Amino acid sequence: MRLVGLAAVPVLALCGACGSGDGDGGDTGKKGGAIADVPDAPGADAAKEAGGPSTKPAGKSAFYDAQMRYVQCMRLKGGYKDFPDPKLSGYLDWAKVNAIGAQPGRNDGIKGGESGACVTELQAAMNAEPKRDQQKAYESMLAHAQCMRDHGVSKFANPTMSGGNAQPGGDPDPVSRSLDTASPAYKQARSACESKLLDGLDGMQ
Repeated sequence: MRLVGLAAVPVLALCGACGSGDGDGGDTGKKGGAIADVPDAPGADAAKEAGGPSTKPAGKSAFYDAQMRYVQCMRLKGGYKDFPDPKLSGYLDWAKVNAIGAQPGRNDGIKGGESGACVTELQAAMNAEPKRDQQKAYESMLAHAQCMRDHGVSKFANPTMSGGNAQPGGDPDPVSRSLDTASPAYKQARSACESKLLDGLDGMQ
């Protein structure tokens, strides 16, 4: 799924798209300065009951804190009690997020929660993400796109640069999808090429 402006839309950095097509696949995805622990977001006790961590790792970045609030919201209000913890870097674990989104009827709310219940928390996490080197991001996504094509996903498009920001590649037309992310060919290519993407970019293309 193509997103606008990597700097503005890393969710999270977030893409678990599904579609139908020719069966050869489609688009799917640091440490900031350490700060003192901050209070858990409202409802933290309930988050623990819903599968949240009993304690937050000490000294994590503001980005991690914002992501954890988003995760707690997704568990409590977003309809995803099994939404995974972020990585220690603060980025979401997109392998786990996409696995949840691949379950029948669970993809529509995987980014922002059911009925957009956690969009505010998602935006706050996006705003807290550390600034990324856009040239390195572009090169990473370009290598990933080439790898996907080399592994049989022939229509996987290259990323682009716009206004100094890296724009994800993937499906050539995100409005009328031509790639099938549920196909075995796509899943195999994704697994083979996941190491090409820098941390946090696995949710971008």
